[in-house]
Amino acid sequence: MGISKAALLFLFVLSSVKGDVLDDYLRTDGVWILTRNKQFYETNNEIECAEKCEAERNFNCRAFLFTRKKLQCLTLAENTKTTLTFSSTDSVLYEKRIYLLQCKRGIGKDYRGTEAKTWRGIPCQKWAEKTPHNPNITPEKYPSAGLEENYCRNPDDDVNGPWCYTADPAIRFDYCNIPECEGQVMHTAEAAEGPTVECMMCNGEDYHGNVSRTESGLECQRWDAQEPHMHGYTLKHFPGKDLKMNYCRNPDGELRPWCFTTSPTKRWEYCNIPRCTMRPPVSGLSSQCISGHGEDYRGRIAITESGNICQHWNMQFPHKHGWIPDRYPCKGLEENYCRNPDGEKRPWCYTSNSSVRWEYCSIPRCDGTEQESADVPAQIPQVEECYRGKGLSYRGTTSITESGRKCQAWNSKSPHNLEKILEKFPNADLRENYCRNPDGDDRPWCFTTDPNKIWEYCNLRRCDDHTEEATSNDQKAQSVGLTTPTTSDCINGNGKDYRGTVAKTGNGRTCQEWSSQSPHSHKYFTPLTHPRAGLDKNYCRNPDGDVNGLWCFTTDPEKKWEYCEIPRCSSSDHDCGKFPMRSGRICEQYGMCDASPGSWPWHISLRTSTNTHHCSGTLIHPQWVLTAAQCLQESTDPSSYMVFLGIQNLNAVEPSLQIRSVQKLLKEPSGADIALLKLHSPVRISDHVKPVCLPETSLMVERNSVCFLTAFGKTRGTNAGKTLKDIEFPVLENRICHRPDLLHGSINNHEFCGGFTFGSVRYCEAEAGGPLVCQNKDRFVQYGVTSWGLDCSQPSKPTGFVQIPSFLSWVKNVMAAH
Repeated sequence: MGISKAALLFLFVLSSVKGDVLDDYLRTDGVWILTRNKQFYETNNEIECAEKCEAERNFNCRAFLFTRKKLQCLTLAENTKTTLTFSSTDSVLYEKRIYLLQCKRGIGKDYRGTEAKTWRGIPCQKWAEKTPHNPNITPEKYPSAGLEENYCRNPDDDVNGPWCYTADPAIRFDYCNIPECEGQVMHTAEAAEGPTVECMMCNGEDYHGNVSRTESGLECQRWDAQEPHMHGYTLKHFPGKDLKMNYCRNPDGELRPWCFTTSPTKRWEYCNIPRCTMRPPVSGLSSQCISGHGEDYRGRIAITESGNICQHWNMQFPHKHGWIPDRYPCKGLEENYCRNPDGEKRPWCYTSNSSVRWEYCSIPRCDGTEQESADVPAQIPQVEECYRGKGLSYRGTTSITESGRKCQAWNSKSPHNLEKILEKFPNADLRENYCRNPDGDDRPWCFTTDPNKIWEYCNLRRCDDHTEEATSNDQKAQSVGLTTPTTSDCINGNGKDYRGTVAKTGNGRTCQEWSSQSPHSHKYFTPLTHPRAGLDKNYCRNPDGDVNGLWCFTTDPEKKWEYCEIPRCSSSDHDCGKFPMRSGRICEQYGMCDASPGSWPWHISLRTSTNTHHCSGTLIHPQWVLTAAQCLQESTDPSSYMVFLGIQNLNAVEPSLQIRSVQKLLKEPSGADIALLKLHSPVRISDHVKPVCLPETSLMVERNSVCFLTAFGKTRGTNAGKTLKDIEFPVLENRICHRPDLLHGSINNHEFCGGFTFGSVRYCEAEAGGPLVCQNKDRFVQYGVTSWGLDCSQPSKPTGFVQIPSFLSWVKNVMAAH
């Protein structure tokens, strides 16, 4: 007892120290909350902002946002559990931990979660409403009990825990199914009640606790970090999986929550989180249609779309698998019914046909108009349209963003899930896909139809702003061939390494010197705080890695900071990665197809001096080719190799053929299977010969990206009748490839794998040195060099690729030095 009291005394002392108010908050970088109920304050740091939240009287403050550039504090009535979130590089979100708990301690008097149905599944009545039941307990009588919306609460200290009035006229009230917090001491001030423990339901896919060590005691790596382990499990790729800090999570349907570790020798490990003693809810059988991807489908269809009977989930014949019902108690793996336990496109099953491992099921959608509503035609913005003030009253029909992207319909769930927004802002006129300002932002905006860009401000001007007329005139001048002044300054990626001398924003405002505190006072971005960021004079820079690019504080007292508009040093000089419209696939599904002519203009044939096709490679610059180091084992003499470009067939009789001899061979010095070839002379860029784009950052390809594998033929050493082929190719996370039934840990950190782990592929053969390219808008970017596992038709035997993002610096340095 003495130790316990001492620990509680220590917590009490900490809570009394100024600055430790942040201990009661959960911090998340780069996130913005969409809510109208907020208050703006000017503060110098996060602690002052937290004090504003604690003192807020206009509403119950659940969280606050702090922006480093503006030194602005926003207190918020909502948090990530109750409203929409999206990325914003400059902001930091702090949420009160008490409102994030989805479990109860003791009788649950302080429970502030969002459960809104009883243990029987009956929806709760709102506390402020008087129908169907006239309540004795109301928000007016119990102002401190958190009686918001229709969430379960325990305002009267009921010994049975949180409850609510129900929406069923026959049942006045009932208790809610809130799990006990078991497993970990919470770090809130309320911890004085005694240590409590977190637990998980099912496989922990809804676990949102704060455990951050693995079962062997290793500390977890932050989800937003790429060291010591590179990975694709980021908040951007898994926006609904709560990948905060370094907390254990289960974003991909594993057996239980896990994390990447901070140990370079241990990539990932499960976390030791106990199961809640409460039984999981029983799967319902009412729905015979699917919504979204059908992950909640619990119907009884047990036949695939081609007519194959489904294999029982608890059987391992004819196909062995890991989706065992006892391991996944909440996935509804009953009998042989179609299910979607792993977030596939729609429900599926293993089949009873030994030659077909798995197939999708044909299940009707609950809302047949869902996809149609997402495809709203873009509206051309009218010149006379404008907005006043912040545009809160704007009701025009512009539906194009300032970068030219099309707006997503407000009632659509694709590509961004806007499920709650109409309910949140019923009076904001969120019609069609028109630009609006429902949350009191600086000006009208919209969610975009680009999966890689969640939202943007719209292409609208203020009614009293005439800058658009000048812009239009400039565009007209350019369209008739008039020249305008240009600058040699350009940026790569987000411009973090830019050291040019542009000192004006995109709207023409002069930048404030980084060392100056006038007219805008700032403490976060100075030459002293960021000595390596090149904060010289008043030049545009990107010290915080803002995804939108360069910016600066301005000399305009009314505008604290703004983005700069500087052209990219793009590989667009040679139109990298651009591809023509490809004809449809004329071959069987799940097999390599003959590529349409000119569809992969960067794919090259590396040949020996005897003119025999030896390996594949990729044109990445008019005078440079990327390939595998293993392709150069026969000789170290550059004259032993030739490069054939612009061909569709290894017979090389096309008029688009270009042949180049090799001037230099350069292998990666650490022994990775990647090499560069410098050609004796640059190629001629044409529709059939052009470079592919390389990644702009060291991050790997995004999850669910559309990627293709290309290759010439089955075997080396012959040129007869081998045409260029392609196949859409799934990229796998290395964590999956490390599994015992796949590669069992035999993949290196600078490699990644891909393949058809569950499917049956008619024909697929990769080629050493060949590319794996992924589509990024209207271009292709090469992420991998094919290295091993070339028979990609084998189920559960992935193909290995060298990660190009890991060697970007080496590639750039070699090309610059030679």
